[in-house]
Formats: sequence, structure tokens, C-alpha cells
Amino acid sequence: MKGQSQAPKFTRRSGASESNPSIFRRWLLSKAMTYLFSKTKTVKRHRKAELKRQKTGEAHRIEYFHQVDDAYSHLVAQILTSFVQRYDAKLVCHLVESAKGDNSPEPELLLKLSRYDAFYIAPEYGLSFPEHEKPIAPNLLQLASKILAKQDSKGFIACVAKVGEAMWAGDKAALDKLSVEYGMTSETTLENKLNEGKLRRESLKHYSGAMLYYGNEWYWGVDRLYHLEKRLAKLGLDTAPKQPLLVDRPSLNAGTLKDSGKLTLEIYASLRSPYTAICFDRTVELASQTGVNLTVKPILPMVMRGVPATLEKGLYIFMDTAREADAANVSYGNFYDPIGEPVRNAYSLYPWVKAQGREVDYFSSFLNCVFAQGINTNKTSGIKTVVEQAGLDWQEAKTILGKPGWESMLEENRLTMYKLGIWGVPSFRLLNENGEQVFATWGQDRLWLVAREIQRQLSD
Repeated sequence: MKGQSQAPKFTRRSGASESNPSIFRRWLLSKAMTYLFSKTKTVKRHRKAELKRQKTGEAHRIEYFHQVDDAYSHLVAQILTSFVQRYDAKLVCHLVESAKGDNSPEPELLLKLSRYDAFYIAPEYGLSFPEHEKPIAPNLLQLASKILAKQDSKGFIACVAKVGEAMWAGDKAALDKLSVEYGMTSETTLENKLNEGKLRRESLKHYSGAMLYYGNEWYWGVDRLYHLEKRLAKLGLDTAPKQPLLVDRPSLNAGTLKDSGKLTLEIYASLRSPYTAICFDRTVELASQTGVNLTVKPILPMVMRGVPATLEKGLYIFMDTAREADAANVSYGNFYDPIGEPVRNAYSLYPWVKAQGREVDYFSSFLNCVFAQGINTNKTSGIKTVVEQAGLDWQEAKTILGKPGWESMLEENRLTMYKLGIWGVPSFRLLNENGEQVFATWGQDRLWLVAREIQRQLSD
């Protein structure tokens, strides 16, 4: 899913903190993430899940967790009927509410973003979502939830898109008709259903809505459905293998129109973000191909700003990043965690780097060293490698390393990002020739959308 790029937390050792862990903890985390989510390990994990299923004689079972007020869930709802017709697997549906606590530090912002984001991406997938800036009215949310809570999985699949369409349209009359056609539960039963969904989701180690679960792996919304579809096809469960996927990965097409100083693309990025690591160079390439100006806006990693990151969220992010990198043919996976002092040291050089106009090279070098080459930036030799691979002078850099003066710039970038209604990285903002925002979005899986918006702006 779209999650803050956080690594999982391990048991705290004496003298260490989450924002500046011990060298041992960095090493341990790095080795664990590199091992757990390698392609070889993923294949073994899939094979193990299938052997376990065969041994027990269970049918192929996929579980779906629907959050009624989540726009991403409504997009999934629209493909469920086609999905069960296409794939020879049992689909079990659950109702859930938004996660609370450390797994969702900004739940209202996330819901607002889902509404904004779904409006833009729906057409690409052949789906629909209306412009809907405000949250769902509580009475409509309650009515829609009661209808869905009444259904078994078969009934849920049949009516969830209709219920969602009426609810998002603000059409109470349509919801009333659906409540007569499909029935509805009491508030007590609804609460019980939501609690059941919550407990089941927690037992499977996740926290979000619009999620599908199969064979010990999670798939977020329509954006990750292609991973699940390909996995099911390999198992021989695709009843129409010669047909295109129901929801394929959108292509990153830079288009044919070239800019001549009209547009500026800002990328809000963190040196410790796995998602940033797998899209940064592609962002640079997109800017080069389209001719737009590219500006890097560095951000301090969230966990170093005091935002908590849970083990389950961290594990999901690293797993998801690995498969997204593989799908995009991006080098990734040989990881050495730079959290804490390595990140601070790297940022201490940033004003000097920027003054030389080499911030893009520097960011690219650091991310590649840390996430693809396994370079240990805890060591001075590691930072030296980053600097030199960026084409910069280490002799000059080492005289600046560790000095303060960079903090206010990163904080200003963070505040700007929050004003956009976005709090995770990588995020993108497109500005016109007057420096006015024309588009903003969040996530490495939205780079294709940025490319389309660039072409749209250039065509005006």
C-alpha cells in the first residue's frame, strides 16, 4: 500500500534509540531485509504456501478487507465480480475500519488523499470515482456499512460496487433501495462484523483497507493486483490466460511533447526511503526525457522525526518495494540501513552539494549505494564512496561532514509537503512557469501519473 517509507523496529538495545540505533541494529536490520525479500526467498515463500495448501487439501482462498469510507476500497469493489469470474479461487470478504495508532498516524489525511488520488487514477484502470473533497456523510456511511455487513461473501461481491457508487454519489434514495433489495443489519451486528474483520486482519499481520491476502502475502488495492494476478496465473488459476490482466501495471510513458522551461517537477525525497530509492533515477530520467526542470526537496526520515513505525508496516513496505523494484527492472535489495547518524552526516553535506548543482547526482548515488550496493554509510569510507560516485571531491567534503546548518531546509520542505496534504515520500509536485502548483501526488507508483500530467500541461 501507500505507506510511509519506514523500516521495522527491533528490540531496543542499551544506548540506542529509534532515530539513532546502534551499529549492530543497523547491521541486523540490513541483513534481515536483504535476506527476507530477495527474489529467491520470495519464490521459496510462495512455493511453501502452495505446498501447505496442497497438504491440507484447502481450496485456493483469497481474503479481501474492505473499508467503506476508503476510496481505494471502492476501486477494488468495482473489479471483484470480474476477478472471481476470471480466477479459480474462493474470495472471502471482510469489513474493516481505518487502522488507528502507530500503523496509521494520519488517518484523516490518508482518507482525504485516497479520495483525491482515486479520482485521478480510476480512468487509467477503466474504473470510476467522483471528485469528492469532503468525507462521506456519517448517515450514508452507516447505511452503506449496514447493507454490506448483511451479506455473505457472494452477496458482498454482487452488491459492494453498487453500494459504493450510491454512497460516494451522496444518493441516499439509491442506498435505501439497495437496503430493501439486499437487506441490512442492526448497529450491533455491524459492530460485530467490523470487529471480526479487524481481528482477522490483525491475525494476518496487517492494518489497512483495500487489501487482498493470499498465501502469506498482501496486495494493496488495484495498484498491486497485477502481482496477485500473475501469481494466480502461475498456479494455473487464470481461466483466460491469453487475455490481458484485469488491472495491469500502468506504463511509464514520457510522451512526445518536450518542455522549454515551462514546468518544474519537485520530488520530496528521503535518503532512507525504500520507495524513493526505486523511483529516484526513473524520476530523473522522466525529467530529462520531457525537458522539465527537476528540483530535489530532501526530507528527514519519518522515524527520525518521531513518527513511529511498527514491525508489520516495515515488513510490508520492504516486501512491497522489492516486488515493485523487480517489476520495474530496478536494481534494489542489497540494503544497508543508514538510519540515524549516517543520514545526518549525508544531509550535512547537502548545502555544499546543492551549491555545486550536484544534488541529483548525490541523491542518486546515496540511494544506490544504500539500497542496491549494500554500502555501509555508518563508516566514513561509505560516505566517501557516495561522494565520489556522485562525482564530488571527497577532500573538500570531509571538511564539511557533520557540520550543522542543513536542518532548517529539511524542515521547510516537510512543512511545504504537509500543506499539500501529503506526509510520505516520495511525493511529487508539478509547478507552472509562474511557480504555481498544478498537480501534486504521493508515491513511487504514481510516477506514470506525473508523466501523463506533464504531457497534459504541455498540450495546453
